[in-house]
Amino acid sequence: MNQPIEQALALLAAGELVAIPTETVYGLAADAANPQAVAKIFAAKGRPSDHPLIVHIAGSAQIDDWAIDVPQAARDLAAAFWPGPLTLILKRQPHVPDAVTGGQDTVGLRAPAHPLTHELLVRFGGGLAAPSANKFGHVSPTTAEHVRQEFGAEVPLVLDGGPCLVGVESTIVSLVSDQPMLLRPGGVPREAIEAVLGRPLEHHQKSDTAKIRASGLLDSHYAPRTKLITGSLPQLVETAHRYYEQGQRAGLILFGESPAAIPAAIRVAMPTNPAAYARELYATLRQLDTAGLDLLLLESPPNTPEWLAVNDRLMRAAHVRLPH
Repeated sequence: MNQPIEQALALLAAGELVAIPTETVYGLAADAANPQAVAKIFAAKGRPSDHPLIVHIAGSAQIDDWAIDVPQAARDLAAAFWPGPLTLILKRQPHVPDAVTGGQDTVGLRAPAHPLTHELLVRFGGGLAAPSANKFGHVSPTTAEHVRQEFGAEVPLVLDGGPCLVGVESTIVSLVSDQPMLLRPGGVPREAIEAVLGRPLEHHQKSDTAKIRASGLLDSHYAPRTKLITGSLPQLVETAHRYYEQGQRAGLILFGESPAAIPAAIRVAMPTNPAAYARELYATLRQLDTAGLDLLLLESPPNTPEWLAVNDRLMRAAHVRLPH
C-alpha cells in the first residue's frame, strides 16, 4: 500500500488540496468536480477566478467524461502523446464546473506521465484541476521543496515525485474550431503535433494569446521577484557594468560557458541543449531569486523552433527584454 497516495486520496475526497508531481512542473490539485475544493486552489495561489484550470485525467478513456463533440484530431493526439505533456482544449460537458473553466464553454484536458500521479488519477477515478503549485505569476516549481517553500502549511500534502523531467509546462492545443491552434508551446514540440495532424498549427503569439483565457498565457507569468533582464551577451555586458557602477549585485545566467568579463555576484552556465535547459530553467531562476541579488541578467538562447517553449517562458518571465 502506497501510504502517501492513500493520504492524498483521503484529502482529495474531503475537498482539500494536494500538490502533485508531473513530468512538467508540480501541480496544486483539487477534485475538479467539486467547486468548493477548486475555489481553494484560487485562494491559495491568489489566481484570478476567471483564469481557467487544466483538468488532469488518467487517460484518453476519460475524455468524454469532460468534453463533447470531440474531434478525431483530439483522439489522435491523445493516442500519440498521452500520457505526456500535451493539453487539449475541447468543448466542455455541461456538468464541468464554471470554477474550472473560468465560465468558458471549453475545458483543458491532460493526462500527465508521472507514474506517481498517474497511479493517483487511476485510483481517484475522476479529474483533478491542477495549475502549477506556486503563487500566481511566480516561477513554477519543479521539486517538492519548491512547493513547500511557496506554500508551507497552506498545502496539507506534497507528493514528492523527485525533480520534474521536462521542467516547463505542457503544450496547449485548441481543437474547438476547424483550425487547430497552438496556444502555448511546451513539452511536446510543435512539429511532432503537426506530424500527427498532417497539417500546420496556427500559432497565437503573445500579443494575441493575452486575449485568450487559458493557462499560462498572461503577458507576465513564470516571473522571479528579482528584476529579470534578457538580451544578447554584448547587451548584458554593457548592462552589468552599468549596474555594477551603481553598486548593485547581479546574477548572470549564461547560455553555456563564456569567458566574457562581466561583473556578477553569481554566474550560472545553462545547458546549450533545449531539453536540458528547460529542465533547469525554473530551478535556476528560483535559486537566484533567493540569493539577495538586485537583478538577474539572462543571455537569450537561440530563436529557433526547438527553443520555442523556453523562449515563450522567458518572454513572459522577463521584466525587461533588451531589443536584439
